[in-house]
Amino acid sequence: MEILLGKKKNFYKANLHCHSTESDGRRTTEEIKAEYKKRGYSIVAFTDHEHLIDNSHLNDEDFLTITSCELAIKEFPEQSSLKNMDMRVCHLNFYALDPHNTVTPCYAGAYDHYVNDQNRDKVVFEGEYERRYTVDGINDMIRIGKEKGFLVSFNHPSWSLERATDYLHYEGLFAVEIYNHSCTVAGHTDDEHVFADILRSGKQIFCTAADDNHNKNGFGDEGDSFGGFVMINADELEYKKIMSALQEGDFYASRGPMIEQLTRDGDTVRIKTSPATGIYMLTHGRRIERAMAKGGELLTEASFTLREDDGYFRIRVVDAEGKKAYTQAYKV
Repeated sequence: MEILLGKKKNFYKANLHCHSTESDGRRTTEEIKAEYKKRGYSIVAFTDHEHLIDNSHLNDEDFLTITSCELAIKEFPEQSSLKNMDMRVCHLNFYALDPHNTVTPCYAGAYDHYVNDQNRDKVVFEGEYERRYTVDGINDMIRIGKEKGFLVSFNHPSWSLERATDYLHYEGLFAVEIYNHSCTVAGHTDDEHVFADILRSGKQIFCTAADDNHNKNGFGDEGDSFGGFVMINADELEYKKIMSALQEGDFYASRGPMIEQLTRDGDTVRIKTSPATGIYMLTHGRRIERAMAKGGELLTEASFTLREDDGYFRIRVVDAEGKKAYTQAYKV
């Protein structure tokens, strides 16, 4: 039997997309740490815009920060994507494999309006880079990011107005956001279809769920925190082990449901979850197997049978509130 999820000692709850007062967020990193710890989070990636900051001073035995940033590539760099609502953009998160790597890759002065005045002296970069909103331009940034020691994630494709004719040609991405809470709160759809598109194109990619929180409405029910997260399966809360687990796909994405274990034994897949109304096994094609709750009782486990022509399988879990969890895709 192969354990696909749950083979390591612990699961750590993480928000991999977060903005603080270091860029355009409304809460300090210290305030964010306190609120996320209250709600059971062990990890936050502070992906403040356009510059890397080592936030390891916030780390303790129960909390870890990931050194990271969000970089934008716009059709018209001089225009705001919050004012030109038809402009296509691509936003990428860069997660440093080394927590002390604070040299911002692909720095472009045209985007430095994202950086607060008090932080300009903190921005470390190696020369000016010309960002191009083309497939080749975006692929070049992904390539450079990987060469410089980063995992590169594709953020909120639907909000960005990204098209399959473009993103299916992006190369070297670590993950795509299958769910972005800030965008969904604003009325945009999730991006499970983008994850499926990329998988069906033959590329290997993982999926994440994240908040992308700016906390303009605080931390309450009307805010953009605590809606999307990943559960990282690792032996301990240590930077290299967490990043290794991310690289290896030892995590799942969720809006609420929890996955305790996922195993494969030959052609049989078994999953154990928190209470759910439905558990679905999706494949490369249109074949889906499902287990549905009956008689008012909820499911906590399911088993499915693979076929040789399934290509890959992945699991979607739906709870009584309609919230979903998503595993990675595993080759058959």
